[in-house]
Amino acid sequence: MEHAQLKADEKQYVMQTYGRFDLSLDHGDGCYLYDLDGKAYLDLTSGIGVNCLGHAHPILTRALQEQVGKLMHVSNLYYTKPMVSAAKQLCEATGMKKAFFSNSGAEANEAMIKAARKYSQTNYAMDRTKILTLVNSFHGRTIATLEATGQDKFHQYFYPFTDGFDYVEANNIDDVKAKADDKTCGIMLELIQGESGVRPLDPVFVRELEQFCKERDILLLIDEVQTGIGRTGKLFCYENYGIEPDIVSMAKGLGGGVPIGGILTNEKTSTALQAGDHGSTFGANPLATTSADTVLSLVNDPDFLKDVEQKGTYFMERLKAIPSERIKDVRGIGLMIGIEVDPEEIGGLIQACMDRGMLVLKAGTNTIRLLPPLIITKKQIDDALNIFEEVLA
Repeated sequence: MEHAQLKADEKQYVMQTYGRFDLSLDHGDGCYLYDLDGKAYLDLTSGIGVNCLGHAHPILTRALQEQVGKLMHVSNLYYTKPMVSAAKQLCEATGMKKAFFSNSGAEANEAMIKAARKYSQTNYAMDRTKILTLVNSFHGRTIATLEATGQDKFHQYFYPFTDGFDYVEANNIDDVKAKADDKTCGIMLELIQGESGVRPLDPVFVRELEQFCKERDILLLIDEVQTGIGRTGKLFCYENYGIEPDIVSMAKGLGGGVPIGGILTNEKTSTALQAGDHGSTFGANPLATTSADTVLSLVNDPDFLKDVEQKGTYFMERLKAIPSERIKDVRGIGLMIGIEVDPEEIGGLIQACMDRGMLVLKAGTNTIRLLPPLIITKKQIDDALNIFEEVLA
């Protein structure tokens, strides 16, 4: 099918909820995507952080092919090896106690919200339900996670939203203390605010917040949907901050391309959700958990994670050294990188990268976001830097 026909059919048959680039993709290999004409694009998007092992990874592909021939789906009324193995890997790698699997990041955050409220209502009072989130946060597109998202632009059209959320300024512990009261059950945050511009939180603030939560038994809820599964050079980003969350949500890179999400709970929250409290028909699907189990077996390796950390440092240092006044700031951790530019230039810069065979993302109004596959090579990083220099010049 030709690109023009594909565009026409998409417009006729698919709801127009996305602003798509003028590009039809056909297949991928490693860190490259190919359009219908066979043109190669260096992929610095990973499907917005999903394809952590790149495209058509031989080990992941083989594992999925084998699982398709065995068992694609059964309900959660039965045990399966992939479900148990993926949960075991996650718990043993993190020291967390229990895992729950869902289908997406928004669903993972919904599960985290439910577990936090159930824990607090069981141990304290029925009205101890409020959850604080950060201004400029993003936690999903369900009705509850939209309200949890601390950006006004998402709070439109879909009223009434779920009550029980309030917003505090990032890196402002005094604002947290002012808004946390006896009805607060949890504080939910991304350690790097991705959608609003790739903004890592101040480590001092995060540690103060952890201490504040411990003193009041307010649950510390870490949204690792985008930052988890090796993206920052650690299996989970919270390890960079030296904190111990009560619940962690995850998705995106966990399945390496197959839809899956989930949460991890610590000792005190591990029994919050009991039989009948929560569920998901497709959660812990054998195909999805096979993908997660395989991804974890490759990513959760000290050498692999160290390599991600080193490549991220190299990438950011080289970006900062580009002699261009058009770059206002470079920030991030590991291979989650933001390049701040003027808002009026960002669309043209992203298009110019695509024209030269490189795909990048936008975050907020003024930030080019890079989420390359974790397997990207130093040569491919150098190729990306050369394209950036051409575009900026």
